[in-house]
Amino acid sequence: MSTKKVNVAWLWRGLIYLTLIVGALLFLAPLYVMVLTSLKDAEQIRQGNLLAWPTSLNFESWSLAWSSACTGAQCSGLEPYFWNSVMMAVPAVLISTTWGAINGYVLSLWKFRGSETLFAMLLFGVFMPFQVVLLPMSQVLGWLGLSSSIVGLILVHLLAGLPSTTLFFRNYYAAIPKELLNAARMDGAGFWKIFVRIILPMSLPIVMVTLIWQFTQIWNDFLFGVAFSGADSKPITVGLNNLANTTSSVKAYNVDMASALIAGLPTMLVYVLAGRYFVRGLTAGAVKG
Repeated sequence: MSTKKVNVAWLWRGLIYLTLIVGALLFLAPLYVMVLTSLKDAEQIRQGNLLAWPTSLNFESWSLAWSSACTGAQCSGLEPYFWNSVMMAVPAVLISTTWGAINGYVLSLWKFRGSETLFAMLLFGVFMPFQVVLLPMSQVLGWLGLSSSIVGLILVHLLAGLPSTTLFFRNYYAAIPKELLNAARMDGAGFWKIFVRIILPMSLPIVMVTLIWQFTQIWNDFLFGVAFSGADSKPITVGLNNLANTTSSVKAYNVDMASALIAGLPTMLVYVLAGRYFVRGLTAGAVKG
């Protein structure tokens, strides 16, 4: 009887692993096709099939996808757009994470009259569609003289990401015992000393969650990039769209696939290198409440 139970348990476990493997293969199939297509030349693409390996590796499509040759305001490669996204994403991610940490610290551990109402108003921004803020945001950027600039895009992403970062840190800090703060206050520690010496060292999991979340949202954003950028400040998502939609007598699928891989490589690297911290931060209370 026990042997039958063991066999049934192993059978179910085998079915679960088989299902997971099949699901992973189906999920990775488009990436597999993209990589193979980017390494083929135009002739191999026309004569072969999607799953066929290239007869010889051809990295010319990657060079063309990255090339920064420009004619007027139109660039034929992703290099300038890539660096625009780097200059936009890095400060926006760091500042919005820091700002969200301070907001979460105040709203969870230093509550004041009206703090719950303020948090509810901030939380509304998590569910608000970004399309409704395009017109007022463009007016504000015009008043500030930041239209069509990378600094303007940084400001837009700071404001758009603040509700989410505040929510993450507020829920995480709400689980910290109040007695810890009371003991620090009795020892003479103030607002910033408690934050820097006690709270931040405990915040690595949620900091990693927020950094990864914000970087993914900002790097992959297209709406704000196409609405608020200028000729010299377009992010990589807009550059990828322009490159894929360029008029040509022959469609260069290998260049398009290489361009898409270049655009998605930073976020893939972030999840590969820091994915375990993301999962650890979520299970540590990043989405509790």
